Amino acid sequence: MTSPTSSVLAINAGSSSIRFSVFEDLSMTCLLSGKIDRIGMEGMTMMANELPDMLLVSIEMPNFDSEKAVGFLLSWLAEQSCFPSIRAIGHRVVHGMEHTMTTPITTDLMAELRRIVPYDPEHLPQEIMLIEAWQSRYPDLPQFVCFDTSFHSDMPRIAKLLPIPRRYSEQGVVRYGFHGLSYSYLMEELSRIDPAAAKGRVILAHLGSGASLVAIANGVSIDTSMGFTPASGLVMSTRSGDLDPSLFSYLARVENMTASEFQQMVNNESGLLGISETSSDLRDLLASEATDVRAAEAVALFCYQAKKWIGSFAAALGGLDTLVFAGGIGENSPVIRERICAGLEFLGIVIDETRNAVSASVISQENCRATVRVIGTNEELMIARSVFRSLGLAAS
Repeated sequence: MTSPTSSVLAINAGSSSIRFSVFEDLSMTCLLSGKIDRIGMEGMTMMANELPDMLLVSIEMPNFDSEKAVGFLLSWLAEQSCFPSIRAIGHRVVHGMEHTMTTPITTDLMAELRRIVPYDPEHLPQEIMLIEAWQSRYPDLPQFVCFDTSFHSDMPRIAKLLPIPRRYSEQGVVRYGFHGLSYSYLMEELSRIDPAAAKGRVILAHLGSGASLVAIANGVSIDTSMGFTPASGLVMSTRSGDLDPSLFSYLARVENMTASEFQQMVNNESGLLGISETSSDLRDLLASEATDVRAAEAVALFCYQAKKWIGSFAAALGGLDTLVFAGGIGENSPVIRERICAGLEFLGIVIDETRNAVSASVISQENCRATVRVIGTNEELMIARSVFRSLGLAAS
């Protein structure tokens, strides 16, 4: 493969995974993409593909911790043919307080990210470590941060406020919302596909291991299910979603649970995994729901809560014109989409079984009041686009 003139490396770090992609300027062609999965756990792997989507490498890795996994990734990327063309690196950072745009890495920004680690201890430490690792090895390579919260920065104040003493909101303890890179990409795609729909009343449902929904009016986020942290909102694979705030006090008294133990429980031991006691993966739960009531209840709760969020956001929007499913579950599970939409006919949602079964781009029946779409999201492409724009280069 001929090395392009210039490209951007997009890094998307999760609590136990790192996705990476290299995009060429102007054409935004993906030259290389891959993922290190299950970091710090048994079965840790790295897979990568080079244009045109042929398997480049599949490696079963030792049980590395995050620091060793990052070191391995940096060394491996440096050996790839497209590496010399990389002009900048873009990082997805989950929590960004009030940042509203892609921001170059500075000493002050790094200090701020370290300061707000308590806001998101599940993601920020790994994201900071990645940035510092690149700085140490390639200090002259510009780095940018793309904040997941920025999409929701114009959300009305009333939707941001938490009903606790006002002094906390003045300290930044408010509802921020997340999955912003995914939502930015989905709105750009919807604008390309149907410009009129993108200016209407839209609900986007990013349903994956982490899951959230957002209500959008005239292209602006007006409310979203995740709040102060990504653990809130809809029940997720291992995250609890919304809980009674007195639950921690109860568990502290009854089980002597500490704050860190509660944090571990609601982020890594709850959600679908906690309810089913068997798996955090909806595919596993769907396969066993006929014979395991725990799996059946986990699936039912996920669909029920998603349905409730759609209904509440339709109320906030004053109606609904477009519903979009995205994310690993939203894009690939017809049965989950069908169960979520069942009973929402009063909103004008009627699913076409044939279209839904093949995950067509439009899965609602003709002439429905609300159009239901499936759009594949691409956070890494959104990161690259944002960085190219920050560099002053055109990005399609």
